[in-house]
Amino acid sequence: MPQITGFEIHDVRFPTSLTGDGTDAMNTDCDYSSAYITLLTDAELVGHGMTFTIGRGNDIVCMAIREVANRLIGKETEDLFADMGKTWDFMMSDPQLRWIGPEKGVIHIATGSVNNALWDMYARSRQKPLWKLVVDFSPEELVRSAAWRYISDAITKEEALDMLKKNESTKAEREAKVREIGYPAYVTSAGWLGYSDEKVARLTKEAVATGFNHFKMKVGADQANDLRRGQIIRSIIDDPQYLPAGTSPRDPNSEDLKDKNAGPTGCVLMIDANQVWDVPQAIDYVKGLEEIKPWFIEEPTAPDDILGHAAIRKALKPHGIGVATGEHAHNRMVFKQLLQAEAIDVCQIDSCRLAGVSEVISVLLMAAKFGVPVCPHAGGVGLCEYVIHLSLIDNIAISGTMERNVLEFVDHLHEHFVTPCSINSRGRYNVPTNPSEGYSIEMYKTSIAEYEWPNGSYWLSTKGKKAQSHGRE
Repeated sequence: MPQITGFEIHDVRFPTSLTGDGTDAMNTDCDYSSAYITLLTDAELVGHGMTFTIGRGNDIVCMAIREVANRLIGKETEDLFADMGKTWDFMMSDPQLRWIGPEKGVIHIATGSVNNALWDMYARSRQKPLWKLVVDFSPEELVRSAAWRYISDAITKEEALDMLKKNESTKAEREAKVREIGYPAYVTSAGWLGYSDEKVARLTKEAVATGFNHFKMKVGADQANDLRRGQIIRSIIDDPQYLPAGTSPRDPNSEDLKDKNAGPTGCVLMIDANQVWDVPQAIDYVKGLEEIKPWFIEEPTAPDDILGHAAIRKALKPHGIGVATGEHAHNRMVFKQLLQAEAIDVCQIDSCRLAGVSEVISVLLMAAKFGVPVCPHAGGVGLCEYVIHLSLIDNIAISGTMERNVLEFVDHLHEHFVTPCSINSRGRYNVPTNPSEGYSIEMYKTSIAEYEWPNGSYWLSTKGKKAQSHGRE
């Protein structure tokens, strides 16, 4: 059987700060970046993984990835695949590395990139996309693949097993349906804070015409400005003339749209503050945006302030506005507490913030038990490629739900991946079907050669040197 013999790590950075892509109230200069690893074996089998930063953080994360990956050298792949939960525990148990977490921060997202690479290798070894590998697990195998330490007060293995067994008989039906129509998506690309009103309007019209019906806008820098931008977006998404030809408005009172503040065309608006406010500030600010009828406010305050989120949710509930968070929730314990405290209406996992697929499965199981929909974060390089797999696992094998869930789509940088995600005419993610794509995160070697920091051809060019100067301003 193959044995892990080494790895390659690449610091890949894209100059998205030049165009304002990714800008929000907290993060004003974002160069979408991938801390990328390829696990190697003594056979042809490889595994690709990455975690996401917005630039210079890659310097630190890539060093941490090296330390985590060293732990797998010499291991037989089939021994690791046989119990991925046990493997995850092994990866987390180096006392020297655990000390600088534990299970949070740089060391945690570095572990995520390596664990994701191992899952990618596992899926490739079985000639299945990652989602298909996991949904074909028996309930017992799926439970065994999760990270269980510290969450038994929220969900036990026995509860999870019972939940999965109840969904087992209808998995094939859900898989067939999502293959046919795709997984619901929402678009953020129209709502970055650094865009002009004209660009926001143009991109919103394009998104509606493409079939999207959920839209997210960044807020938090200036309330009057946010209200104006929200009114621009609402004026477009609520107007039937912009719907795709032959498309009828959706019923805003349908079960799928209930409590989402959908407008007359059935379109939904969400807002995202990226952690910029204190708790009282968040409550007052969002009340002032009630006119644009958002479904939820995302990341209204510090991501690990559980009680703060609960207070915001309680205060906004009479105004019909929900609370979502999770993009920066640094481990399953934060999600556990958010769910136990009834602090969120929407659970937003991040494929790179959590320490890989095994920890994500734990959060999906907890969210399903608490009845909270999972709408993953995907605003960054490679994240859309990753999270469609996670949403399919949730829909087919765990929660059994899809239509109230929406998965973020950002139309940036997909061209750098060998098997990029795609959106169909309904504004939904297509299901990955290539048996060789694993976790869909393999990057073209030409893209790595061009954008690797600091010696990639782009960064050595005149244009790249100007981009470096822009980043230092």
